[in-house]
Amino acid sequence: MKQKPDLSFWKLWNLSFGFFGVQIAYALQSANISRIFRTLGADPHSLSFFWILPPLMGILVQPIVGTLSDKTWTRFGRRIPYLFVGAAAAVAVMCLLPNAGSFGMAVGTALIFGLFALMLLDTSINMAMQPFKMLVGDMVNEKQKAKAYSIQSFLCNAGSVVGFLFPFVFTAIGLSNVAPEGVVPDSVIWSFYCGAAILILCVLYTTSKVKEWNPQDYAEYNGVSSQESEDSSQEDSGNWFTLLKNAPSTFWKVGLVQFFCWAGMLYMWTYVVDAVSETVWGTIDPATSDYQEAANWTGVLYAIQAMGSVVWATMLPRFKNTKLAYSVSLVLGGIGFVLIPFCPDKYLQILPFLLVGCGWAAMLAMPFTFVTNALQGYGHMGAYLGLFNGTICIPQIVAAVCGGTILSLVGHHQSTMMIVAGVSFLIGSLCVFIIKDKK
Repeated sequence: MKQKPDLSFWKLWNLSFGFFGVQIAYALQSANISRIFRTLGADPHSLSFFWILPPLMGILVQPIVGTLSDKTWTRFGRRIPYLFVGAAAAVAVMCLLPNAGSFGMAVGTALIFGLFALMLLDTSINMAMQPFKMLVGDMVNEKQKAKAYSIQSFLCNAGSVVGFLFPFVFTAIGLSNVAPEGVVPDSVIWSFYCGAAILILCVLYTTSKVKEWNPQDYAEYNGVSSQESEDSSQEDSGNWFTLLKNAPSTFWKVGLVQFFCWAGMLYMWTYVVDAVSETVWGTIDPATSDYQEAANWTGVLYAIQAMGSVVWATMLPRFKNTKLAYSVSLVLGGIGFVLIPFCPDKYLQILPFLLVGCGWAAMLAMPFTFVTNALQGYGHMGAYLGLFNGTICIPQIVAAVCGGTILSLVGHHQSTMMIVAGVSFLIGSLCVFIIKDKK
């Protein structure tokens, strides 16, 4: 197998720059979906069911995109066509979703419309997101892979900061942060509009700057036959069950860590707006200005989490023991979750969100470093990374299905769900030590 060349910083940067725009869209979704559906009239005990769609579409779409892109060779590349189509679709849906309450529909109809728009948004974001991970897996050597995923993590968090702050900033410059009952405020609607514009510009930049390898070069650099790289027609190439059966043990061990981490994140995204509003403002009524102010402040806290994640991501490569870095990060994140219900001042909430950012930084970079290193020589990188996305999606689906029941068991307080998320992270930190890293 021919050694992949070292890439300059800017080539690594260009590989992932479009991820900045994709992450703005993802941040707007993760920070505002609960807010939007609560505003439309959703009950807190059923709120987690609305969060089934994002991971469900991920587990359906990303393996398909991975497998199909393994077989796709065009003059525009093999991954980039899927990236561009997904981003274009996301832009269209981002202009529809926040308007679910603005068309004069009844509560039930508005919720159904919102669900349908959310399903399309998740489909398109997943279609745009997966190619960035595969581009790194395809074109970056093992020595630079941690650096490449760290750059991707930085861009991811930088995009998150922008997306999370949009409603707060638009409110500060004069857009209304309140609206008639059942209608999403203008501050949120215009946030989605601006996010859509930035998304398509960033993706256009990456598609213009990145030139993927041809089938022959890809085969030489990735240790697969040229025929397989061109059409993936060898036996078992399209059989996901066979690929999973033959997957390295690291694939499954990292997946176990992922299960607890992503379940915890799902509970954060679902309940943290109500948790912050309940803890600091003393209300969970979405019709009040206090609740909408709490939702804006939660966006600021998300941005602080992302900035903390950016700083912590620069510290991760300094750990000599990668597993220790991963585990310590998750412990810090778990402590952050547990602290959220015990910080009654909005500025005190900054500390727990900074700690959660440490865990988030590790979740973005470490799993793919372990798995792509373990997959060298296996071939089907896109299909494997698409399947690995199941370790992100399945725990969220399980957590979403169980969310209402767990909320009832912990006393119907959304703030207590942050403790549940923290415990889940701490369990994940212990599971890190069963991973065997391929150097």
